[in-house]
Amino acid sequence: MAMYSSLRNAFACLSLFVLVFALSVTGRPATFLEDFKITWSDYHIKQIDRGRAIQLILDRNSGCGFASKRQYLFGRVSMKIKLIPGDSAGTVTAFYMNSNTDTIRDELDFEFLGNRTGQPYTVQTNIYASGKGNREQRINLWFDPAADFHTYTILWNHRHIVFYVDDVPVRVYKNNEAKGIPFPKLQPMGVYSTLWEADNWATRGGLEKIDWSKAPFYAYYKDFDIEGCPVPGPSNCASNPSNWWEGTTYQMLSPLEARKYKWVRMNHMIYDYCTDKSRFPVAPPECVAGF
Repeated sequence: MAMYSSLRNAFACLSLFVLVFALSVTGRPATFLEDFKITWSDYHIKQIDRGRAIQLILDRNSGCGFASKRQYLFGRVSMKIKLIPGDSAGTVTAFYMNSNTDTIRDELDFEFLGNRTGQPYTVQTNIYASGKGNREQRINLWFDPAADFHTYTILWNHRHIVFYVDDVPVRVYKNNEAKGIPFPKLQPMGVYSTLWEADNWATRGGLEKIDWSKAPFYAYYKDFDIEGCPVPGPSNCASNPSNWWEGTTYQMLSPLEARKYKWVRMNHMIYDYCTDKSRFPVAPPECVAGF
């Protein structure tokens, strides 16, 4: 009986631990309806397969956007996106995180810049920390992102922020607070996406204008995935070193990821603010500190 009682107590403790962990960390959203809300032009967003996928529409009247119903502090966010096919010049499809705190905002951006037919799609990433941005990097994708869905991911932990295209890291921003460089860590962020017209800058610096005869433009999203500490939520979640995204595996790129990252920067990067002497005669401090 004593052994049975001990086993029962151990099982109860384990169950309690699992329950507490489950309440602390938000798992994968099941559908758009459950975890997101339309923030802009609801008649330009159509749900597919009972909210498991959505279609965003841009026409002369409006673009559109949606956002998560909750904010999160650290974790991983990903979506599968199929971008606008054909002539998409002047359009921007965005997937980003934002603290929604105006002048002191933190923000992590994926922006997909439309192209003329036959030209590569450009992805711009940017990072705002404590209100300071202007950290743009651009790469040309090595595949057609309008032909099929691809996974775009933001991993955010205390050590660094990593942007992934499928399983390829395309941007790493390290925590260099010890050197006086701001790093997003105090403000929770929501998850956002928009489709809009920006032909004053999006394609070749605004030289290529949107061709409205090709409208409406469509982008598709599915497999929404958010794993992080919800806010409001347990106050100790974000500082818990047991969160999987804070584990040793996620503290730095693996050797394979590092090789892929180097390959992207050598072969597909077309702009890096760190090397733009016209904008920054003196390199920004995070560029000197290293990525």
